[in-house]
Amino acid sequence: MARIFAVTNQKGGVGKTTTCVNLSASLAATRRKILMVDLDPQGNATMGSGIDKNEVDKSAYDVLTKKAPIEEVIVKSEAAGFDVLPANGDVTAAEVELLNEIGREHRLRLALNKVRDQYDFILIDCPPSLNMLTVNALSASDSVIIPMQCEYYALEGLAALMNTIEQIRETINPSLEIEGILRTMYDPRNSLTRDVSSQLHEYFGDQVYGSVIPRNIRLAEAPSYGLPALKYDKGSKGALSYLALAGEVVRKTKAKAKEKAAALA
Repeated sequence: MARIFAVTNQKGGVGKTTTCVNLSASLAATRRKILMVDLDPQGNATMGSGIDKNEVDKSAYDVLTKKAPIEEVIVKSEAAGFDVLPANGDVTAAEVELLNEIGREHRLRLALNKVRDQYDFILIDCPPSLNMLTVNALSASDSVIIPMQCEYYALEGLAALMNTIEQIRETINPSLEIEGILRTMYDPRNSLTRDVSSQLHEYFGDQVYGSVIPRNIRLAEAPSYGLPALKYDKGSKGALSYLALAGEVVRKTKAKAKEKAAALA
């Protein structure tokens, strides 16, 4: 059964979509079966995975509004090597249509439960805001991956996100965990980067991934070709960094599974 991660940060421009696409590709490269869910109406994760958001017949909108079963909406990205639940501008309408629906915050969870056994990991790319789409993602997820830059305003945004996660735990998903905090656009030569990184380790300990994602031109170029960095330039620093992150994610998942099995024994 798949472990489900929401890749989220209420602050934009932190590498959230880049992380979702490239971590999905890197996990797929380890021969895991991956589903990437795009919940951002901008559809950048869809496009970055080699799928034209303007050409898809159905999107996450149809799943959230129960107009189509998830099995009919998922498409396979041959270019990226994983399956995609695509998004486009239609997804914006889903939030409006769900406003008066009972159980609206659980729509994605119920849909993913139908296909969860078919995958090893499911990653959800969330909008850079707290809205009904993000709430659906957090409701459906086992844990949260938080990409963030090592800068002052990012720490403020992280505090707001932690409050949001705590509210979700108290209301609709008590088992939601912090999977890890990922430092993106990382420049070790910058003293502020080092200071913020040190503060993250102080407060979050081993929840901070050892892998860091550097500023890398290949990561920036790859989406314009509809490819993850691993498929665009597998030897680039960006691609190698996400492969290292995938290794961490797999090892952490295996360790948690062993702990759970030991507790049940």
